[in-house]
Amino acid sequence: MGYQVLGETAMLLHFAFLVYVTLGGFLAWRWPRALWPHAATALYALGITLIGWQCPLTHLENWGRERAGQAGLPDEGFIEHYLTGVIYPTEHLLTAQLLVALSVTLSWAGALLHLRRRHQRNCPENRA
Repeated sequence: MGYQVLGETAMLLHFAFLVYVTLGGFLAWRWPRALWPHAATALYALGITLIGWQCPLTHLENWGRERAGQAGLPDEGFIEHYLTGVIYPTEHLLTAQLLVALSVTLSWAGALLHLRRRHQRNCPENRA
């Protein structure tokens, strides 16, 4: 039972990771310091996507599921198993990746604009 819970928890953390990668940059609009942890997370996700780094959550989920007597994830990994062909059609994987990249880019651009406006409001030479 404990191994099954571990596998399920890793799966939920995977989904949370993907949501954070996709939308976490928007947190920096309110809390500017949130941009740095999101940048690190987004760069790690980019490494997983482009370089093929192994995600430790995949290993953890496989380990827990296999110990619970279940099948682990296929070699293609988490996204292929849970999202591709389920959330979006298989032929639109690149489109989904580009939409995530667009979301990250827009969130960072918005965060930088918010920071710039905040700096201009607080800058003494702009208070004349």
